[in-house]
Amino acid sequence: MGIKVAKFGGSSLADANQFKKVKQILLSDPDRRFAVPSAPGKRFKDDSKITDLLYKCYRQVEKGEDFQSAFSVIEERYRQIAFDLALDIDIDGLLDQTGKDIRRVATPDFAASRGEYLNGVLLSAYLGWDFIDPKNYIRFDRQGVFAEEWTNELLGSELRKHEHAVIPGFYGSVPNGEIRTFSRGGSDITGAVVARAAGAELYENWTDVSGFLMADPRIVENPREIRYLTYAELRELSYMGATVLHEESIFPVHKAGIPTNIKNTNDPAHPGTMILEKTPEGVQNAITGIAGHKNFSLISIEKAMLNSEKGFCRRVLSVLEDFDISIEHMPTGIDTVSVVVADSEIQDRAGEITHRIKEVCQPDHIEISGGIALIATVGVGMVRSPGTAAKLFNGLHRAGVNVRMIDQGSSELNIIVGVDTGDFDKAVRAIYEAFNA
Repeated sequence: MGIKVAKFGGSSLADANQFKKVKQILLSDPDRRFAVPSAPGKRFKDDSKITDLLYKCYRQVEKGEDFQSAFSVIEERYRQIAFDLALDIDIDGLLDQTGKDIRRVATPDFAASRGEYLNGVLLSAYLGWDFIDPKNYIRFDRQGVFAEEWTNELLGSELRKHEHAVIPGFYGSVPNGEIRTFSRGGSDITGAVVARAAGAELYENWTDVSGFLMADPRIVENPREIRYLTYAELRELSYMGATVLHEESIFPVHKAGIPTNIKNTNDPAHPGTMILEKTPEGVQNAITGIAGHKNFSLISIEKAMLNSEKGFCRRVLSVLEDFDISIEHMPTGIDTVSVVVADSEIQDRAGEITHRIKEVCQPDHIEISGGIALIATVGVGMVRSPGTAAKLFNGLHRAGVNVRMIDQGSSELNIIVGVDTGDFDKAVRAIYEAFNA
């Protein structure tokens, strides 16, 4: 079908056995031409992630302490992988040089990037594929901002020279050559960047789960899998707490119109979740998924004839801006306006905020109430599915859940309800059951 770029997460490359699975996946499809590895993740519950150990090494260097204890764990991990795979590389020399470089460079980004770098070297040797060091092709400007177009040009030109290659995730460099890592999304961002630069027809993101589920399996027992997801739905769900993949980390492929397939390294035959610009024809779901967050506060403001008072909402928002507070949602009525903010944004300042809003807006009544949880029910199918809201609220009613707030976006892509934090799990289950009875 054309070029495929495959990014593999930390759990997919945690040990030699996982490397073997990755090799089988890559070689099973000749279209899979470029691989983007993460650093080794946890092999079991109490195991350490290599990236965490590398950050620990940096902190010890910064303090002038010896980091050999932590680094020896890293060395043992990579030596074991190289030994188990019978790799013909000087792993001892590579690790020795890495330790010296961490001590010499002494920046957190450089130290952290060595996890992906070393895994990339091992994977390229195991596959017999070329190795491309992203420090030469993934660029950040002098302020540390990712230079998307510059990178796309440099990397695209380099990829065209290789039939197959391994490009480590997570890092690039600023103009002076200093290593810089991505702040969020890490190797996911690199994978998407490589897919765009390669002109891929498909970007595969391999992890330890078979795509997205309709709800958190810790709350809902055996929730249904999401086979197809739009980028717009992904943005809503990830913003509200779905953790498989964050939309911002795959923005390059979204921008380029490249589909993304979330796949399971441990179950490669499973179709996973396909993320597309639009839902395929014939696929009809009233809702796609349910996600939520706890720990919000609701600022409720009442004032008679508020709807005819010009600039009222602007003044409310200006007060919150003065306090450097970000808002989550802002449902309004004729004489009321409510603002939802994270509890952490208010902390011990509720009295000051209330006083300032009274001073600036002169409301009839203002109240700040905490203990709110937000739940988003998301789906592009809502627009063409009569009774969606009725199902949702009837489900909450049957479960005895009191709704504290309702908000629906203008795109009609989601319905957000605010409930008491103590009712969060019960509410999620009630909404799920209402659409999957």
